[in-house]
Amino acid sequence: MSQQQISLPAKLINGGIAGIVGVTCVFPIDLAKTRLQNQRPGQQVYKSMMDCLVKTVRSEGYFGMYRGAAVNLTLVTPEKAIKLAANDLFRQHFAKNGQGLTVVKEMMAGCGAGMCQVIVTTPMEMLKIQLQDAGRLAAQQQKPIMASALKQVATNPLLSRSYNSGTIAAIATPPAASATQIAKELFRTQGVQGLYKGLGATLMRDVPFSVVYFPLFANLNKLGRPSADQSSPFYWAFLSGCTAGSAAAVAVNPCDVVKTRLQSLNKGAAEETYSGVVDCISKILRKEGPTAFLKGAGCRALVIAPLFGIAQVMYFVGVGEYILDNSPLSVLTP
Repeated sequence: MSQQQISLPAKLINGGIAGIVGVTCVFPIDLAKTRLQNQRPGQQVYKSMMDCLVKTVRSEGYFGMYRGAAVNLTLVTPEKAIKLAANDLFRQHFAKNGQGLTVVKEMMAGCGAGMCQVIVTTPMEMLKIQLQDAGRLAAQQQKPIMASALKQVATNPLLSRSYNSGTIAAIATPPAASATQIAKELFRTQGVQGLYKGLGATLMRDVPFSVVYFPLFANLNKLGRPSADQSSPFYWAFLSGCTAGSAAAVAVNPCDVVKTRLQSLNKGAAEETYSGVVDCISKILRKEGPTAFLKGAGCRALVIAPLFGIAQVMYFVGVGEYILDNSPLSVLTP
Protein backbone atom coordinates (compact mmCIF):
# COMPACT_ATOMS: atom_id res chain seq x y z
CA MET A 1 0.00 0.00 0.00
CA SER A 2 1.26 3.46 -0.84
CA GLN A 3 0.22 6.25 1.47
CA GLN A 4 0.71 9.88 0.53
CA GLN A 5 -0.60 13.11 1.91
CA ILE A 6 -4.08 13.84 0.66
CA SER A 7 -4.64 17.07 -1.26
CA LEU A 8 -8.12 17.80 0.11
CA PRO A 9 -8.97 20.66 -2.34
CA ALA A 10 -8.05 18.41 -5.27
CA LYS A 11 -10.18 15.56 -3.93
CA LEU A 12 -13.13 17.91 -3.45
CA ILE A 13 -12.80 19.03 -7.09
CA ASN A 14 -12.58 15.41 -8.26
CA GLY A 15 -15.66 14.40 -6.29
CA GLY A 16 -17.63 17.39 -7.56
CA ILE A 17 -16.79 16.82 -11.22
CA ALA A 18 -17.53 13.12 -10.85
CA GLY A 19 -20.95 13.89 -9.38
CA ILE A 20 -21.92 16.34 -12.12
CA VAL A 21 -20.88 14.00 -14.95
CA GLY A 22 -22.57 10.99 -13.37
CA VAL A 23 -25.86 12.70 -12.49
CA THR A 24 -26.19 14.22 -15.96
CA CYS A 25 -25.93 10.74 -17.49
CA VAL A 26 -28.34 8.84 -15.24
CA PHE A 27 -30.87 11.38 -13.93
CA PRO A 28 -33.86 10.20 -16.05
CA ILE A 29 -33.52 6.71 -14.56
CA ASP A 30 -33.42 8.24 -11.08
CA LEU A 31 -36.66 10.08 -11.83
CA ALA A 32 -38.29 6.80 -12.89
CA LYS A 33 -37.04 5.20 -9.66
CA THR A 34 -38.67 7.88 -7.50
CA ARG A 35 -42.00 7.66 -9.31
CA LEU A 36 -42.09 3.86 -9.21
CA GLN A 37 -41.27 3.79 -5.49
CA ASN A 38 -44.08 6.22 -4.67
CA GLN A 39 -46.77 4.23 -6.50
CA ARG A 40 -49.38 2.42 -4.41
CA PRO A 41 -51.32 -0.71 -5.37
CA GLY A 42 -54.42 0.11 -7.41
CA GLN A 43 -53.12 3.59 -8.25
CA GLN A 44 -50.35 2.67 -10.64
CA VAL A 45 -49.59 5.15 -13.39
CA TYR A 46 -46.43 3.40 -14.65
CA LYS A 47 -45.87 -0.31 -15.31
CA SER A 48 -42.08 -0.25 -15.56
CA MET A 49 -39.06 2.01 -15.91
CA MET A 50 -39.41 2.26 -19.70
CA ASP A 51 -43.16 2.85 -19.44
CA CYS A 52 -42.48 5.65 -16.95
CA LEU A 53 -39.89 7.32 -19.20
CA VAL A 54 -42.08 7.04 -22.32
CA LYS A 55 -45.13 8.48 -20.55
CA THR A 56 -43.02 11.24 -19.01
CA VAL A 57 -41.72 12.33 -22.42
CA ARG A 58 -45.22 12.22 -23.90
CA SER A 59 -46.86 14.29 -21.16
CA GLU A 60 -43.99 16.54 -20.02
CA GLY A 61 -41.59 16.62 -22.95
CA TYR A 62 -37.96 15.53 -23.10
CA PHE A 63 -36.87 17.87 -20.31
CA GLY A 64 -39.60 16.43 -18.11
CA MET A 65 -37.17 13.57 -17.48
CA TYR A 66 -34.86 16.11 -15.86
CA ARG A 67 -37.31 17.49 -13.30
CA GLY A 68 -35.25 18.22 -10.19
CA ALA A 69 -31.95 17.94 -12.07
CA ALA A 70 -30.99 21.56 -11.34
CA VAL A 71 -31.09 21.13 -7.57
CA ASN A 72 -29.34 17.78 -7.87
CA LEU A 73 -26.57 19.18 -10.06
CA THR A 74 -26.16 22.13 -7.70
CA LEU A 75 -25.85 20.03 -4.56
CA VAL A 76 -24.27 16.87 -5.95
CA THR A 77 -20.91 18.64 -6.17
CA PRO A 78 -20.54 19.10 -2.39
CA GLU A 79 -22.34 15.79 -1.74
CA LYS A 80 -20.00 13.64 -3.83
CA ALA A 81 -17.00 15.71 -2.80
CA ILE A 82 -17.75 15.16 0.90
CA LYS A 83 -18.48 11.46 0.44
CA LEU A 84 -15.37 10.55 -1.55
CA ALA A 85 -12.95 12.87 0.21
CA ALA A 86 -14.21 11.86 3.68
CA ASN A 87 -13.69 8.20 2.85
CA ASP A 88 -10.10 8.93 1.81
CA LEU A 89 -9.47 10.92 4.99
CA PHE A 90 -10.88 8.20 7.24
CA ARG A 91 -8.93 5.52 5.37
CA GLN A 92 -5.72 7.50 5.82
CA HIS A 93 -6.48 7.97 9.52
CA PHE A 94 -7.13 4.26 10.11
CA ALA A 95 -3.93 3.31 8.23
CA LYS A 96 -1.60 5.53 10.29
CA ASN A 97 -0.04 2.60 12.13
CA GLY A 98 1.34 1.27 8.84
CA GLN A 99 -0.35 -2.10 9.25
CA GLY A 100 -2.75 -1.57 6.38
CA LEU A 101 -6.52 -1.54 6.34
CA THR A 102 -8.59 -4.49 7.46
CA VAL A 103 -12.11 -4.95 6.08
CA VAL A 104 -13.49 -3.73 9.41
CA LYS A 105 -11.48 -0.51 9.17
CA GLU A 106 -12.60 -0.06 5.56
CA MET A 107 -16.20 -0.42 6.71
CA MET A 108 -15.62 2.11 9.49
CA ALA A 109 -14.19 4.58 6.96
CA GLY A 110 -17.24 4.05 4.74
CA CYS A 111 -19.53 4.55 7.74
CA GLY A 112 -17.83 7.87 8.52
CA ALA A 113 -18.16 9.00 4.91
CA GLY A 114 -21.86 8.11 4.85
CA MET A 115 -22.54 10.05 8.05
CA CYS A 116 -20.73 13.13 6.70
CA GLN A 117 -22.56 13.25 3.37
CA VAL A 118 -26.11 13.42 4.80
CA ILE A 119 -25.49 17.07 5.68
CA VAL A 120 -25.98 17.79 1.99
CA THR A 121 -27.81 14.66 0.83
CA THR A 122 -30.94 15.11 2.95
CA PRO A 123 -32.02 18.58 1.71
CA MET A 124 -30.92 17.68 -1.83
CA GLU A 125 -33.09 14.54 -1.84
CA MET A 126 -35.95 16.38 -0.13
CA LEU A 127 -36.21 18.97 -2.90
CA LYS A 128 -35.43 16.58 -5.73
CA ILE A 129 -38.17 14.12 -4.75
CA GLN A 130 -40.87 16.83 -4.72
CA LEU A 131 -39.91 17.87 -8.25
CA GLN A 132 -39.50 14.35 -9.58
CA ASP A 133 -42.81 13.10 -8.19
CA ALA A 134 -44.89 16.07 -9.38
CA GLY A 135 -45.49 14.48 -12.77
CA ARG A 136 -46.71 11.21 -11.24
CA LEU A 137 -49.19 13.02 -8.99
CA ALA A 138 -50.43 15.15 -11.87
CA ALA A 139 -50.88 12.09 -14.09
CA GLN A 140 -52.71 10.26 -11.31
CA GLN A 141 -55.08 13.20 -10.79
CA GLN A 142 -55.71 13.53 -14.51
CA LYS A 143 -56.64 9.88 -15.10
CA PRO A 144 -60.33 10.30 -14.09
CA ILE A 145 -60.54 13.61 -15.94
CA MET A 146 -59.06 12.13 -19.12
CA ALA A 147 -61.31 9.07 -18.89
CA SER A 148 -64.37 11.32 -18.69
CA ALA A 149 -63.08 13.54 -21.51
CA LEU A 150 -62.41 10.59 -23.80
CA LYS A 151 -65.88 9.23 -23.12
CA GLN A 152 -67.36 12.53 -24.28
CA VAL A 153 -65.02 12.61 -27.29
CA ALA A 154 -66.48 9.33 -28.52
CA THR A 155 -70.00 10.86 -28.77
CA ASN A 156 -69.23 14.49 -29.66
CA PRO A 157 -67.69 15.36 -33.08
CA LEU A 158 -66.70 18.85 -31.90
CA LEU A 159 -64.79 17.46 -28.94
CA SER A 160 -63.26 14.86 -31.22
CA ARG A 161 -61.74 17.59 -33.40
CA SER A 162 -60.50 19.34 -30.25
CA TYR A 163 -58.90 16.12 -29.01
CA ASN A 164 -57.20 15.48 -32.34
CA SER A 165 -55.70 18.96 -32.25
CA GLY A 166 -54.25 18.29 -28.81
CA THR A 167 -56.42 20.70 -26.81
CA ILE A 168 -57.94 18.11 -24.49
CA ALA A 169 -54.75 16.06 -24.25
CA ALA A 170 -52.94 19.13 -22.97
CA ILE A 171 -54.81 18.98 -19.66
CA ALA A 172 -52.58 16.07 -18.65
CA THR A 173 -49.47 18.24 -18.71
CA PRO A 174 -48.38 18.94 -15.11
CA PRO A 175 -47.54 22.47 -14.01
CA ALA A 176 -43.93 23.50 -13.55
CA ALA A 177 -42.49 23.38 -10.03
CA SER A 178 -39.72 25.44 -8.48
CA ALA A 179 -37.12 24.10 -6.06
CA THR A 180 -36.62 27.62 -4.69
CA GLN A 181 -40.32 27.99 -3.90
CA ILE A 182 -40.42 24.60 -2.19
CA ALA A 183 -37.32 25.41 -0.13
CA LYS A 184 -38.67 28.83 0.89
CA GLU A 185 -42.03 27.38 1.91
CA LEU A 186 -40.42 24.62 3.95
CA PHE A 187 -38.10 27.09 5.65
CA ARG A 188 -40.98 29.50 6.35
CA THR A 189 -43.31 26.89 7.82
CA GLN A 190 -40.93 24.44 9.46
CA GLY A 191 -37.56 26.14 9.68
CA VAL A 192 -34.29 24.38 8.86
CA GLN A 193 -35.67 21.05 10.09
CA GLY A 194 -38.18 21.12 7.24
CA LEU A 195 -35.34 20.62 4.78
CA TYR A 196 -34.04 17.76 6.91
CA LYS A 197 -37.24 15.73 7.03
CA GLY A 198 -36.31 12.09 6.57
CA LEU A 199 -32.81 12.58 8.04
CA GLY A 200 -33.07 9.32 9.99
CA ALA A 201 -34.13 7.39 6.88
CA THR A 202 -31.34 9.03 4.86
CA LEU A 203 -28.79 7.94 7.46
CA MET A 204 -30.37 4.48 7.47
CA ARG A 205 -29.77 4.30 3.71
CA ASP A 206 -26.47 6.12 3.17
CA VAL A 207 -24.43 4.73 6.08
CA PRO A 208 -25.02 1.03 5.17
CA PHE A 209 -24.52 1.91 1.50
CA SER A 210 -21.09 3.37 2.19
CA VAL A 211 -20.23 0.51 4.55
CA VAL A 212 -20.91 -1.95 1.70
CA TYR A 213 -19.70 0.13 -1.24
CA PHE A 214 -16.27 1.42 -0.26
CA PRO A 215 -14.72 -1.86 1.03
CA LEU A 216 -16.21 -3.78 -1.89
CA PHE A 217 -14.87 -1.26 -4.41
CA ALA A 218 -11.43 -1.19 -2.77
CA ASN A 219 -11.07 -4.96 -2.88
CA LEU A 220 -12.46 -5.32 -6.41
CA ASN A 221 -10.19 -2.53 -7.63
CA LYS A 222 -7.21 -4.24 -5.98
CA LEU A 223 -7.77 -7.29 -8.20
CA GLY A 224 -7.02 -5.19 -11.31
CA ARG A 225 -3.62 -3.91 -10.13
CA PRO A 226 -0.75 -5.27 -12.26
CA SER A 227 1.56 -5.12 -9.23
CA ALA A 228 1.58 -3.90 -5.64
CA ASP A 229 3.08 -0.51 -6.55
CA GLN A 230 0.87 0.16 -9.59
CA SER A 231 -2.70 1.43 -9.81
CA SER A 232 -5.49 -0.37 -11.60
CA PRO A 233 -6.29 0.82 -15.16
CA PHE A 234 -9.16 3.27 -15.50
CA TYR A 235 -11.53 0.72 -17.08
CA TRP A 236 -11.04 -1.59 -14.08
CA ALA A 237 -11.83 1.28 -11.70
CA PHE A 238 -14.99 1.92 -13.74
CA LEU A 239 -16.09 -1.74 -13.64
CA SER A 240 -15.28 -1.98 -9.92
CA GLY A 241 -17.30 1.16 -9.22
CA CYS A 242 -20.25 -0.15 -11.26
CA THR A 243 -20.23 -3.57 -9.58
CA ALA A 244 -19.81 -2.27 -6.03
CA GLY A 245 -22.34 0.51 -6.60
CA SER A 246 -25.07 -1.74 -7.97
CA ALA A 247 -24.55 -4.32 -5.19
CA ALA A 248 -24.73 -1.69 -2.46
CA ALA A 249 -27.72 0.02 -4.11
CA VAL A 250 -29.82 -3.15 -4.20
CA ALA A 251 -28.78 -4.04 -0.65
CA VAL A 252 -30.14 -0.79 0.79
CA ASN A 253 -33.12 -0.35 -1.58
CA PRO A 254 -35.69 -1.04 1.21
CA CYS A 255 -34.23 1.92 3.12
CA ASP A 256 -34.43 4.04 -0.03
CA VAL A 257 -38.13 3.21 -0.45
CA VAL A 258 -38.80 4.30 3.15
CA LYS A 259 -36.78 7.50 2.67
CA THR A 260 -38.60 8.36 -0.56
CA ARG A 261 -42.03 7.84 1.01
CA LEU A 262 -41.16 9.93 4.09
CA GLN A 263 -39.75 12.79 2.05
CA SER A 264 -42.72 13.00 -0.35
CA LEU A 265 -44.72 15.93 0.97
CA ASN A 266 -47.56 15.76 -1.55
CA LYS A 267 -49.68 12.64 -1.60
CA GLY A 268 -52.11 11.35 -4.19
CA ALA A 269 -55.71 10.44 -3.47
CA ALA A 270 -56.01 7.88 -0.64
CA GLU A 271 -52.23 7.60 -0.29
CA GLU A 272 -50.87 6.91 3.18
CA THR A 273 -49.05 9.45 5.32
CA TYR A 274 -46.34 8.33 7.72
CA SER A 275 -45.29 9.66 11.11
CA GLY A 276 -41.79 8.17 11.02
CA VAL A 277 -39.54 5.33 9.91
CA VAL A 278 -41.20 2.62 12.03
CA ASP A 279 -44.71 3.73 11.04
CA CYS A 280 -43.71 3.78 7.36
CA ILE A 281 -42.19 0.28 7.46
CA SER A 282 -45.22 -1.09 9.33
CA LYS A 283 -47.77 0.36 6.91
CA ILE A 284 -45.88 -0.71 3.81
CA LEU A 285 -45.57 -4.28 5.13
CA ARG A 286 -49.23 -4.44 6.13
CA LYS A 287 -50.76 -2.89 3.03
CA GLU A 288 -48.30 -3.66 0.22
CA GLY A 289 -46.28 -6.62 1.40
CA PRO A 290 -42.49 -7.20 1.58
CA THR A 291 -42.04 -6.91 -2.20
CA ALA A 292 -42.90 -3.20 -1.97
CA PHE A 293 -39.44 -2.63 -0.48
CA LEU A 294 -37.91 -3.76 -3.78
CA LYS A 295 -39.75 -1.13 -5.84
CA GLY A 296 -37.34 0.73 -8.07
CA ALA A 297 -34.45 -1.64 -7.20
CA GLY A 298 -33.60 -2.21 -10.86
CA CYS A 299 -33.72 1.53 -11.60
CA ARG A 300 -31.60 2.28 -8.56
CA ALA A 301 -28.97 -0.25 -9.62
CA LEU A 302 -28.95 1.27 -13.12
CA VAL A 303 -28.51 4.74 -11.59
CA ILE A 304 -25.85 3.93 -9.03
CA ALA A 305 -23.72 1.59 -11.16
CA PRO A 306 -22.65 4.09 -13.86
CA LEU A 307 -22.79 6.99 -11.38
CA PHE A 308 -20.12 5.46 -9.16
CA GLY A 309 -18.23 3.93 -12.07
CA ILE A 310 -17.88 7.39 -13.60
CA ALA A 311 -17.18 8.89 -10.18
CA GLN A 312 -14.28 6.54 -9.49
CA VAL A 313 -12.72 7.09 -12.91
CA MET A 314 -12.91 10.87 -12.56
CA TYR A 315 -11.73 10.69 -8.98
CA PHE A 316 -8.68 8.52 -9.58
CA VAL A 317 -7.70 10.16 -12.87
CA GLY A 318 -6.84 13.18 -10.74
CA VAL A 319 -8.55 16.04 -12.56
CA GLY A 320 -8.44 18.10 -9.37
CA GLU A 321 -4.69 17.68 -9.04
CA TYR A 322 -4.25 18.70 -12.66
CA ILE A 323 -6.41 21.82 -12.19
CA LEU A 324 -4.40 22.79 -9.11
CA ASP A 325 -1.20 22.15 -11.10
CA ASN A 326 -0.18 19.19 -8.97
CA SER A 327 0.75 15.77 -10.29
CA PRO A 328 -2.09 13.26 -9.79
CA LEU A 329 -1.78 11.43 -6.48
CA SER A 330 -2.24 7.74 -5.84
CA VAL A 331 -3.90 8.46 -2.55
CA LEU A 332 -3.96 5.53 -0.19
CA THR A 333 -4.18 2.99 -2.98
CA PRO A 334 -6.33 0.18 -1.59
